[in-house]
Amino acid sequence: MAKQTAGRDQLGELAPQFAALNDDVLFGEVWAKTDELSARDRSLITCASLMSQGLFPQLEAHLRIGKTNGLTEKEMVAMITHLAFYAGWPKAWSAFSLVKNVYEEEAK
Repeated sequence: MAKQTAGRDQLGELAPQFAALNDDVLFGEVWAKTDELSARDRSLITCASLMSQGLFPQLEAHLRIGKTNGLTEKEMVAMITHLAFYAGWPKAWSAFSLVKNVYEEEAK
């Protein structure tokens, strides 16, 4: 996985400690520990959690990360369909439009 700099890029001046924790601990240590969970599996889990909570701006970013980590559009659709029964139908509707946008970018 590529070195994460989004925290520092977006929040480095405003919240430098948070940015460092995001980039160095969350992504630099937790996400990098692939002997326990692969980056692909972490992406699927993260996307499921964000969709369940209705955190759609973060979900869109993690859909892109998941796509980079090898998750297919078909897998994302299956995950959302499954979670629709547990997390809510409206959340699934919202998540599908994000998946469509993220995976259609490739075709353009």
